Parts: sequence; C-alpha cells; structure tokens
Amino acid sequence: MLLLAIDTSTPRVAVAIGENGRVRGEVALASRRRHAEQLAPAIAYLRDQTGVELGQLAAVAVGVGPGLFTGLRVGVTTAKVMAQALQVPVVAVPSLDLVAYPLRYSGRLLAVVLDARRQEVYSAQYRAVPGGVQRVSDYTVGPAADLAAELAAHGDEVLLAGDGFDAYRDVFAALDHVEHAGPQFDAPSATALVELATGRVEREEFAPPWEIRPLYLRASDAELAWQGSR
Repeated sequence: MLLLAIDTSTPRVAVAIGENGRVRGEVALASRRRHAEQLAPAIAYLRDQTGVELGQLAAVAVGVGPGLFTGLRVGVTTAKVMAQALQVPVVAVPSLDLVAYPLRYSGRLLAVVLDARRQEVYSAQYRAVPGGVQRVSDYTVGPAADLAAELAAHGDEVLLAGDGFDAYRDVFAALDHVEHAGPQFDAPSATALVELATGRVEREEFAPPWEIRPLYLRASDAELAWQGSR
C-alpha cells in the first residue's frame, strides 16, 4: 500500500511517500512561510525520485495541527483536493502526535511544545504505551511560562520536544528535571505520519476529505485584529 504524507504545520514543509508503513522517500524543506510555493514542487520531486504515480496512492495522510494558520490551510487543502481527485481516503493526525511518536521508547513523560508566537506554545503531554504513545493531556495553547510552571510541579522526569524549546529557551532551560530531546525532534515527523497513517488505513480509521479540518486552538492574528476593530 502506497500513501502520501504531508505536514505543513510548522515553518517546515515535510512530505513523504510510504509503502506498507515504511518510508520510500522523504523531503523536508525550511519554508520560511512559503508553504504554498513549495508544497506542490516537493510532491512532484518526491514522485520523480521514487517513481510513484499519483494513481498508485491508496490514501493521503496529513498533519492537521495545531500550528501555523497559513501552513495548515495549505497542507490540509492540498491533501483534501488530492484525495478527492484520486478518490482515496484521508487520514488526519494531529501534528503534536507526530513529534511525540518517534520518542516512544524514552520511558519518560513526553511534553511536546511547538512555537505558537505571542509568547505562547501549542502543547500536549504523552506517555509511552506498547507500540506507540498515548496522549495524557488536552491539546492546548497558552503562555510558555504557564506550561513551564506545570512541568516544574511534576514529580516525573520530562523529555521536552519541539521548536518551542528554542523559541522560549530561557523559560524551559531553568527546569532541573526537564531534558530537551534535541533539534532533530523540533518538527513533526513525516516518517511518523507514514507509520501512524498506514495503521489507521488498515483499520479503516479515516474520513471523507470534506470532513477534515485543521486543528485550530485559537483565532488567527487577522481574526483577532478584525474582532478588535469592531
């Protein structure tokens, strides 16, 4: 089974083609918020390198956020349009889960933090379970300082992943029982999306394209500005 995996929830464009749960090819680009310009060429390049035609795809998988508003719209819309055109299902996976999944063997509480701007982070916490991770908190957005205070109150050793650490290093680095997973875990993993989505397709845990929505946890800057002007 071949599937296309897309995540554009962060300042990175990540695309992979998976075959039976294994990555056949992957592209990751620092987009600098040029998701709309880079996503289609990245998919075309990956198809050329892997020799996979769109008609061979059995599903499209997409990271649905939370994350950058424009990036999410580009990725989710592209996934939905492609799935409708190819008449294949869409598998939607929260992007925070894609950061946590590669760290499933750590044995510690996992805290995933992605930079949400405005001194805030998108976050969720996870525990390792057989075969993966289980989320043990809600998906949230809030001040980095509030999350740091919550983690400081934990008695557990915490492994922190995501670009929110570098964005608010002064907030998180002072925590004595929290370790940073490293820059290789700063963004959602397209490899994780391939693995998780393949299992869900096999279990028929997917949705029609028109039901897929980005996971927005707050209003966009434009919406807030409009509300403030009323």
